[in-house]
Amino acid sequence: MKMAVLGTGMVGRALAGRLTALGHEVVIGTRDVKQTLMRTERGTMELPPYAEWQRANPDVRLVPFSEAGAHGELIVNATAGAVSLATLKMVGAANLAGKVIVDIALPLDFSQGMPPQFLVATTDSLGEQIQCAFPKARVVKTLNTMFCKVMIEPARLPGRHNVFVAGNDADAKKIVKSMLREFGWSEEAIIDLGGIRAARATEMYMELYFTLVGVLDTFDFNIAVVRA
Repeated sequence: MKMAVLGTGMVGRALAGRLTALGHEVVIGTRDVKQTLMRTERGTMELPPYAEWQRANPDVRLVPFSEAGAHGELIVNATAGAVSLATLKMVGAANLAGKVIVDIALPLDFSQGMPPQFLVATTDSLGEQIQCAFPKARVVKTLNTMFCKVMIEPARLPGRHNVFVAGNDADAKKIVKSMLREFGWSEEAIIDLGGIRAARATEMYMELYFTLVGVLDTFDFNIAVVRA
């Protein structure tokens, strides 16, 4: 499948690399290709400059947001939540119409330290805002409750643990669940929370997640739903 990943950070790179390894035709979207490739500074968690990652992953093309949107049959939003809506506007509503948007982004503000503050919560969610802004797209919220390495390789954690999906379009969720199974998530591990309104629940969990990061001193953990 032709896929477009929006965002050149740690999450975007992890998803793009894994999807390419699985045989999908993947591009990564950015605002300015030249500027992205010219950056030399390391990012959060000592993330190497994008150009270094690009040399190690030559099959993943770096293209402007609008070109990424035109290419992708499925769009992965791995941008920072604060800029997700603006980024998707640059992708273009026409390029998003009818397509599945896999929304992984988190509406968080890290400017005051950890745990981060919510930019939207309780009565709304970023997933809902994206669906409202692009009503012809099919938004599915998923994978936003865990570290990017766990997203693409659930077996790195022992035992069974869970991933959630939320979205209004049943067929779109089937496509996303298929992608999750390609990553290694079992059918039993995938919990469908219903419509996109449930994105509020998974997004607001992240305050607990980042609190646990501070207590456990690791990002490598996940939710396991235990039931009788």
